[in-house]
Amino acid sequence: MAGLAGNGTGGAGRERFLADAQARGLKVEVVERPPARSLDEAAEILGIRPADIVKSLVVKHKDGTFLFALIPGDRQISWPKLRALVGVNKLSLPAAGTALEATGYERGTITPLGSTTSWPVYADATITGRRISMGAGAHGYSAFVDADALTAALDAVVADISEPS
Repeated sequence: MAGLAGNGTGGAGRERFLADAQARGLKVEVVERPPARSLDEAAEILGIRPADIVKSLVVKHKDGTFLFALIPGDRQISWPKLRALVGVNKLSLPAAGTALEATGYERGTITPLGSTTSWPVYADATITGRRISMGAGAHGYSAFVDADALTAALDAVVADISEPS
C-alpha cells in the first residue's frame, strides 16, 4: 500500500473523490483553499460556521476492520454512543499510517468518497438538513455537498454519535 501515499496529497486522491461522487450521482463542489491552523480559521476561509465542516474520521474495530464516522467540526465522537450503535465494546482511532492504508487518504484529506476500501459510514444526526464542507481527497481542497444527499449516497447510518467538544 506504500504506493498510495501520494494519493492523499495530490490530484489522484481528488480524482478518486470526484469519480466516486459522480458514480453515486452526488453533486459536489470542490474549492481550493489555503492551509488553516485551526477549525475556526478553516471555517473563516470557507465562509461557513465551524459546525458546517464535517470531519471524516477513520475508526478501527478490534477485529481489524474500519468504519467512517462523520462528525461536525464543533463536536467530537461519543465513544459510548458509537460503540453501542455498532454493537462492540472497543473502537479506536488508528495511527495515521494505518488510516492511510485503510482508505488511501492521508489525515486531513480523508473522506469516505473514493476510499480504496468501502467501509461502513456512520454520520452524526446533527449534520443533516444542510450544506456541509468536508475533505476532498487532497490537501488544499474542500468539498461542499448536501449532507442528506451525502448520507443517502453512502447508505450511511445516521444517528446521535457525537457530543460537544
